[in-house]
Amino acid sequence: MSDLPKLFDLTGQVAIVTGGAGLLGRQFCRTLAEAGAKVVILDIDPAAVSELTQELNKSGFSVLGISTDISKPESAKQLREEVLNKFGRIDILVNSAALDPKFDPKQISEQGANAFEDYPLEAWQQALDVNLTGMFLTTQAVVTPMLAQGKGVVINICSMYGITAPDQSLYQREGQPPQYKPVTYSTTKAGVIGFTKYLAAYYAGKNIRVNALTPGGVFNDHDAEFTQRYASRAIMGRMAEQDEMNGALLFLASDASKYMTGANVVVDGGWTAW
Repeated sequence: MSDLPKLFDLTGQVAIVTGGAGLLGRQFCRTLAEAGAKVVILDIDPAAVSELTQELNKSGFSVLGISTDISKPESAKQLREEVLNKFGRIDILVNSAALDPKFDPKQISEQGANAFEDYPLEAWQQALDVNLTGMFLTTQAVVTPMLAQGKGVVINICSMYGITAPDQSLYQREGQPPQYKPVTYSTTKAGVIGFTKYLAAYYAGKNIRVNALTPGGVFNDHDAEFTQRYASRAIMGRMAEQDEMNGALLFLASDASKYMTGANVVVDGGWTAW
């Protein structure tokens, strides 16, 4: 019989989390560190990387912070070399970095209505560059040492909007101009699922497992009206707390899921079950 706690133990392993200083990325970094992994926090925001790196190091974890733009090919190669120079191996990659337009007053004013008919090509290209090309480049660089060591795990963070269309009524306000979750988010997140399945099949027999984790909406100081509307659509009647993806993330990163590849673990409070 398996030693259950040992299945979730990541002691001695090295994990990279892209978007590691973001809303969920921060949670993932701490979860992996608490499970024993040496964690590389990768994010484009240098101040956020520095703050989280210091926080986790002060807690006694082994953490390396790197600020870089994952959409640049040279960044992925530099990342690989820096991590290998520091830790000597790479065992886990969590592709969490993504452009995710939020529904709050500040971002609405910056991003506009996001109507499909007027959606700018530059915004479309930027989302593809980060959400898909950045994932492609980082995975391509990191999988090389995984192949050399004969083992690796890749976890791609998707979204419920990658498997179902956004309910645009959530983003409308009476007496205000219409707002929309943009086409780029659903399109790129759907691409993440295809990317996951492709790599899982491609690395058959190589002991490299590739799975996706699909969160539902995570509460982040949303206003009461949005929160209520969202809750009415979810079977569990609420948004997720920020730490409620951690168990699934650790499951996919560890040997607890060693017979899984090409799968998409959905943690959405039942949103996509209707």
